[in-house]
Amino acid sequence: MRRRELLLLVSGAMVAARPLRGQQTAMRSVGFLSSASPGPSAPLAAAFCQGLSETGYVEGQTVAIEYRWAEGRYDRLPALAADLVTRKVEAIITGGIPPTVAAKKATSTIPIVFLTGTDPVGDGLIVSFARPGGNLTGVSVLNVELMPKRLELLSELVAQIGVVIALLVNPNNTNAESIIGDVQKAAYAKGMQLHIVKAGTEAEIDTAFAYLAQIRAGALVVAGDPFFKSRRGQLALLASRRAILTIYESREFSEAGGLISYGPNFTDMWRRVGIYAGKILKGAKPADLPVEQPTKFELVINLNAAQALGLTIPPSILARADEVSE
Repeated sequence: MRRRELLLLVSGAMVAARPLRGQQTAMRSVGFLSSASPGPSAPLAAAFCQGLSETGYVEGQTVAIEYRWAEGRYDRLPALAADLVTRKVEAIITGGIPPTVAAKKATSTIPIVFLTGTDPVGDGLIVSFARPGGNLTGVSVLNVELMPKRLELLSELVAQIGVVIALLVNPNNTNAESIIGDVQKAAYAKGMQLHIVKAGTEAEIDTAFAYLAQIRAGALVVAGDPFFKSRRGQLALLASRRAILTIYESREFSEAGGLISYGPNFTDMWRRVGIYAGKILKGAKPADLPVEQPTKFELVINLNAAQALGLTIPPSILARADEVSE
């Protein structure tokens, strides 16, 4: 090839390359603030990333995600939220009330997309479900409102009259007292005596189940809480060892060996959070995005767990189950 032709070829290649460089999209960034631990939360984080990808944002390619895990230490959340604000992320994703409150206190300008199990209006996070106002929106899964329903399902499982029934709550959860009040009211309406047990650490979970054995508890409702979800394997194992019929907030517990769960599909809910985050990165305002709520709740039964407990699931519950695993 002659020198003149070579120069023309190189020059043409450089000109052609310029638009490509100009078309490259800058990496966007979002923060992910959780009170739980990364390992047990991996499936839900993956569901969030799936939702993001549906809006065109792929982690590591077009969006960077700054993960911050409190690992059950709720007192760490304010500092973790402040760190994300310092890093100037374009949105903060939160799971549960404590991380959401921490993020809300840390910024009034960065959009916050939450997934919470309580009433975000009653908690003062938003103005209304239809028009949230401010810099927050997301998904409310009605976890607290479902607690009496879980108690009702558990009472159907308990064949013997007079079985001791307990409620396990995380005292570090800002809604712990509200949960206790709602479930106690439901228990009173059914003529049940409800024992309250609290645990906010791994060691306290062990202590709680030792206490449940002392009072001969036969049935247990586990309150919805990110920390409990991160310890679902421990909870399912202890419930099996102590022969306590236990109901949980979601299918993740049943998949970890828990007896029965009733609640929304959290995988789908986290996917919805990811879609909302993508919309905000594209320019949508949180104040204009209505807070979503689940339209379906799953009843999942683990037959292996039932057999280990020597329990026969009543036909009335089996008929209503969305999934029966073996």
